Amino acid sequence: MNKNIKAAASLELSMDALVKTIRIPARPSLLLDIQTELAQAEPNPKKLAGVIANDVALSASLLKLTNSSFFGLRLKAKSIEHAVNLLGLEQSAMLVMGILARQAVNAPNTAHEKFWDFSSKRAQAMTYLARHIPICSSDTAHTFGLFCDIGIPLLSERFPDYPRTLRLANAEFERSFTEVEDQQHSTNHAAIGALMARTWGLPEEVATAILLHHAYIEMDDVATDETVRGLIALALMAEYAIQKYHGQELFAEWEKGGELACQFLGITADDAADRFDELQELFNHS
Repeated sequence: MNKNIKAAASLELSMDALVKTIRIPARPSLLLDIQTELAQAEPNPKKLAGVIANDVALSASLLKLTNSSFFGLRLKAKSIEHAVNLLGLEQSAMLVMGILARQAVNAPNTAHEKFWDFSSKRAQAMTYLARHIPICSSDTAHTFGLFCDIGIPLLSERFPDYPRTLRLANAEFERSFTEVEDQQHSTNHAAIGALMARTWGLPEEVATAILLHHAYIEMDDVATDETVRGLIALALMAEYAIQKYHGQELFAEWEKGGELACQFLGITADDAADRFDELQELFNHS
């Protein structure tokens, strides 16, 4: 074995050891029960509602979300079974997954509140975009939007200086976001997020898109799954819209990948600007 091979093998072992020190939340048994029911040939809404109703806190959160302005439903859900019937099986499961992720990862601090606010807005924006630019299902877009950056709070928990790394990565207009993280910590939030997505049984295209969502060149690679490329493009649009909503017109990630995203989605810069305006209205009314 030559020196280069030995060095590569040693690096891989050290990275594997590092990843083992990062807490990846186990998939909740309740989520497994939900996924098992959805995998049936004919999923039963009543059984699904029964699984959710076993968790009081989860039930309360789902009812609150169902009756929020985000959905704008004409009727108000009065029970979990009613909520499942109003939302549908897939959307109910999607919301539950987001609530469980927040319970598993969250910590009571301002940084995490900002993280989940951003994640919720990204999921909302991606759902809207997927309905107007049909590159993937809106449910898939919403799930990816919620879990896209799930590795960030996990790395924040492991590395006390990770907030500094985030500042460096957000200010980087040349290197990729994950390259900055790799240099500082020998791992990155995309890799850790993809690991959690697979641990939780998320669709493979979602896990792959999480892994690659800062590798913008993938949008120009026909060998990459089209749904994965679409999720990367929609997420980039959604995140730029959120930055603009908060008054930030210059966004390093859009500068690095915005043109590729528009090309892949088949839209012009003017089309993108129109979508950004629509998303500002969406955020204002939510």
